[in-house]
Amino acid sequence: MGIWFVRFALSAALLLPTVARAFVGPELYDGEKTLYEAAAREGMVVSFDTGPTWANWKAQFANFKKRYPDLEIVYNDIGSAVTVVALEKARNRPQADTAYYFAGSAVDAVAKDVVAPFKPVNFDKLPPAFRETDGRWFTIHTLNVAFLVNTKLVKTVPQSWADLLKPDYKNSVVYLDPRSTGQGQVVVFAANFAAGGDMDDVKPGLDYLGRLHKGGNVLRTVGTTPYAQFLKGEIPVWIGYENDGLKAKYVDGMGDDVAVVIPKEASASAPYAISLVKGGPNPNTARLWLNFIMTEQGQATFAEGFVRPSVPGVALPSDISAKLPPAPQLKPIDVVKAQAAKAEIDSGWARAALGQ
Repeated sequence: MGIWFVRFALSAALLLPTVARAFVGPELYDGEKTLYEAAAREGMVVSFDTGPTWANWKAQFANFKKRYPDLEIVYNDIGSAVTVVALEKARNRPQADTAYYFAGSAVDAVAKDVVAPFKPVNFDKLPPAFRETDGRWFTIHTLNVAFLVNTKLVKTVPQSWADLLKPDYKNSVVYLDPRSTGQGQVVVFAANFAAGGDMDDVKPGLDYLGRLHKGGNVLRTVGTTPYAQFLKGEIPVWIGYENDGLKAKYVDGMGDDVAVVIPKEASASAPYAISLVKGGPNPNTARLWLNFIMTEQGQATFAEGFVRPSVPGVALPSDISAKLPPAPQLKPIDVVKAQAAKAEIDSGWARAALGQ
């Protein structure tokens, strides 16, 4: 971050009042008002990698500001791996208060000792694979592998991994290369869960993808997200993330020309996490922010952006729940084990899918 960022942060903090205006209505959790009063003396939170167009962060910012009018949010959008690098470089004088990333990067942040323990509201409701034991990271929403199907190009919408092996889908399937993309790795685990594998045994998933390639059903694998190509009608079946399909359907004009299917055997749920930065300049506002996005209100706001809440049992408005129906076949990825399996997946996929 440049000097302009530090000057902006300090100027904003100096201009803000130190006595918090009370929010309307009851507390969202015990101690919220006391924490807000402490946060108001800081005046702001610096939130790394929460780009407003991703996962409905723009609405989270607006809702946070509405509830806590005396606080400001400063954010950037730099990517998961770069976020960890930035935290490490600034460890002696941290500028961030919170950091958001794919949970695999959160594991790296813990290893580099740049994040601090904090257990927000609803922490104990999270599946064990979705949280670090001491709260140095915790999952706030998931991205989930689904079949994104162009119904103009595909006569019968596949409902299962078994369906995708049928000759009907010759030269139809696109997915990301697991050797170079996180989403590709998650696709391997999704296929693996469906084929009877688990976090300790990825061979069934690799074997399945090998069959998909040998049967001629894979059109291509790609190195970057092919969202624009999907919108243009160039991809019959994309094994990708559910939220991209829902965005194409409800936001970007595809409508009924896209079907979003979580395959019936099983699929993978990828955790996206957030952390309290160790030694951050605004610790009370950071805790208020982290608590807010883990309340039912914050979790429902993520769902409005087509990503599934991490906290089980969150009540969603009927129009949102209709777009994100229950999917008990989703299985959480343990990112620690996933990282340990990466080399095996890279080499095993190249052999099974490409014959290398």
